[in-house]
Amino acid sequence: MGNGSLNWRRWAFILGMAGCAQFIVLTVIAMFFYPGGTKANPDTTGYSFWSNFFSDLGRTATYAGDSNTVSSSLFITALSLGALVLVLFFAAIPRLFAGRRATRNLSVFGSIFGIVSAVSYAGVALAPSDLHLPIHRLFVYIAFTTFLLVVALYSAAIFLSKDYPRVYAFTYLGFALILAIYLWLLFGGPNADTPNGVRIQATGQKIVVYAEIVCMFIQSYGALKIERRLRATAQAS
Repeated sequence: MGNGSLNWRRWAFILGMAGCAQFIVLTVIAMFFYPGGTKANPDTTGYSFWSNFFSDLGRTATYAGDSNTVSSSLFITALSLGALVLVLFFAAIPRLFAGRRATRNLSVFGSIFGIVSAVSYAGVALAPSDLHLPIHRLFVYIAFTTFLLVVALYSAAIFLSKDYPRVYAFTYLGFALILAIYLWLLFGGPNADTPNGVRIQATGQKIVVYAEIVCMFIQSYGALKIERRLRATAQAS
């Protein structure tokens, strides 16, 4: 494994952490520019953290018909950049599991599902819910469902690896529990057409999205530490 190989992976993991941070910053700014309106009540003013979805930020127009250009642009940028760094992360990390065939295979399949999830997140951004609702929802379903497979496969790979600290597997499993509960809410929870339903669904989405950001920041940080250890070993040999 040459220094060039290690170097691009290092940057992939650094960008993974940066991608998590930029999503939070840009979406918070977008919330301040959102004119207002929820699915249950189009006439509200401003962004309601507990009653508006992230996807509302990406609408070309609010539920009341007002232009949402600034908020939409920020949301598309945040989610597209986040998707890009996820692709880089999942392209880079299988090399850290190259020691055994079982862990390598689990990591490769985990990364395949991770890239599918990342591309679906980009699809969520590029298919605004007010213009392409069925496609938008399909991308949401694919993104979250495939990510549950990602955390399952990578948790198994870490537990089977002798060199990868198990704290990162437990981080994945903690997020897996939150994600599984959210998927139940997404597919079987209350309808978002009512004020109570939209609060429950929007709150659940906030929890799972921020939990995923924390999880992937930790995973990127951990992968960077392991990559640095591999680089030091390669330079010493």
